[in-house]
Amino acid sequence: MKSRAVRPRPRSLRARLVLGTTLLATSAVLLCQAAGLTVLHGWLTDQVDGRLTRFRLMPDAEREAAQGVAVRAAREQDLLPSDYRVYFYDRDGRRMAASLGGEGDGEAGPALPATESSLELCDGRPRTVEAADGDGRWRVIARDGHDGRVVVALPLREVDGATMKMLGFSLVVGVAVAVCVVASGRFFVTLGLRPLTRVERTARRIADGESQLRIADGHAFTEVAHLSHALNSMLDRLRAALQRSEASEQRLRRFLADAGHELRTPLTSLQGFAELLVDAPGMEADRRDEAHRLIVQNAGRMSRLVDDLIQLAQLSEAPVAHREQVDLLSLAADTIAALAVQHPGRRIGLGALDDADDAPGSGELDVVQTVGDPHQLAQILTNLLANACTHTPSGTAVRVRVGGLRVRARGPGRDLTHRTSANPPLDVGSRVGVVEVADDGPGLAAPDAARIFERFYRTRTTPPDDTRTGFGLGLAIASGIAAAHGGRLELDTRPGRGCTFRLLLPHEPAQDPTPRPRELPPATPATADPSRRRSTP
Repeated sequence: MKSRAVRPRPRSLRARLVLGTTLLATSAVLLCQAAGLTVLHGWLTDQVDGRLTRFRLMPDAEREAAQGVAVRAAREQDLLPSDYRVYFYDRDGRRMAASLGGEGDGEAGPALPATESSLELCDGRPRTVEAADGDGRWRVIARDGHDGRVVVALPLREVDGATMKMLGFSLVVGVAVAVCVVASGRFFVTLGLRPLTRVERTARRIADGESQLRIADGHAFTEVAHLSHALNSMLDRLRAALQRSEASEQRLRRFLADAGHELRTPLTSLQGFAELLVDAPGMEADRRDEAHRLIVQNAGRMSRLVDDLIQLAQLSEAPVAHREQVDLLSLAADTIAALAVQHPGRRIGLGALDDADDAPGSGELDVVQTVGDPHQLAQILTNLLANACTHTPSGTAVRVRVGGLRVRARGPGRDLTHRTSANPPLDVGSRVGVVEVADDGPGLAAPDAARIFERFYRTRTTPPDDTRTGFGLGLAIASGIAAAHGGRLELDTRPGRGCTFRLLLPHEPAQDPTPRPRELPPATPATADPSRRRSTP
């Protein structure tokens, strides 16, 4: 079997920072030392070259050496410093045996070639050559002599010695700097990464289940503070998403439980009466007819519930299948006329909606149009009027007002303390068409008003077995239709001050550029009294 290559463990951020800092600092120190060493070596070499250039041999000594005459030691000490060496080449370019300097010091001179052609020296330009015994270096220069060429040499032992000492000093300093950088770098990096370490620890605790923790971001404008702020924002969004998911799951469970409860009652009745008809085929005709009637009634109730659920599902998938110009005033008048047949003793008035930007209603109303499905919008008004007639005492006045207004900061279409809606608020300044359905009934308590648009919700005063009140889906469907049309359905209510349901839809100008104002139709069954119109709560 082939053994797998063991991959080295990645270094931590702290280790990488310390290593990188050490390498950079040590490299910088060594680079500076190398530059200084180069400058020192060049300066010392220039000093030697200057001595070689300034050196001049006495004419008598040069003539005697060129003629092969030995120079006395005493006189040589007078003529030459002890570290100079002078060599001679004849006119044919051969090296002569005579030389000056270096006698008795035991130091080998430079390794000079036997012929001048091999020397490769130009006049006035020094050159470095190795020593004759291979230990040390010499700096040599050539010039014209009395009878041939003269080569002057100086040793580079001081230059090399100073350079080696400087090199050793640089290495010691580099090692010391590296050790100091490692120690101090580890300390300062650890100190600098302490906020990031706290962020890491807090993140681990959050990952281990402590989801309510927050990362301390402080007020410093640092990268770690920005990271902490970004992580806190991400955590807040995740918590909000989890809360919405949990709330949605709870609503779904409650919705399924309510739907099951609503379906169980008619299904139980259907099953009971069907079993009664099967088990008692010889029952009396009156009881059989009553059983048939109850079966049909419960089947119809179950069918309406299923239709409502299907409509809710269709609103979320394909909100508005048909769109056309809709006159809200005509729509309200037709809805009132249709509902008056079911509630003949109920006073339902139709009037103009007052707006602070426009003149108050005075019996005439301009055309207020929107674009949408007239059947769905009529369903909203029918539901609102039916609720007002069903949930208020007999004789309670119901008023319908139609008009156009501009959304203001604390006006209709915006969220307020005593205003409830399942739809988002509308943009300030947008023009909307409004249909209000208001009554003088007992109103709703705050807990009931907060949940009035929920599915299957019924107020606390509603009998649970009252089939006339529906299933608690009407307002949820109406709110969904309003949202599908880009509008909003809202409720203003307080205990003892009645309820005002307000449908706001995007205002569309009439197709006729100069529409005629319409006369308000008479109230059903009594004429609407403009003096009885009350302001919106």
